[in-house]
Amino acid sequence: QVQLVESGGGLVQPGGSLSLSCSASGRTFSNYAMGWFRQAVGKEREFVAGINAPGNIANYPDFVQGRFTISRDNAENTVYLQMNSLNAEDTAVYYCAVAKTSRATTDIGEYHYWGQGTQVTVSS
Repeated sequence: QVQLVESGGGLVQPGGSLSLSCSASGRTFSNYAMGWFRQAVGKEREFVAGINAPGNIANYPDFVQGRFTISRDNAENTVYLQMNSLNAEDTAVYYCAVAKTSRATTDIGEYHYWGQGTQVTVSS
């Protein structure tokens, strides 16, 4: 059974940083791209970061470019999201996901395994 477990969420002040982790089990994910998404209250789930299977190509939407960094450790079946310069608009539940292909993708429809999410709250 495939399982993705996110951790590292919490409360942080504006301008602060958080590091999220997603541990995958149930199969080997080194052949598949992985991604992070988020969903704020009353909004649709949106793409935050994606990384290809080898871990050498990442993509980000403009609103996190330069602030968030995705990485992965295929030996540990784990993907990370380092978030810096956080602001209130980053408040959301953050989800990791596994793609159907090896290429990093922004298309939510290309992801088929999802974690339960971890809450990130940016507030003073």
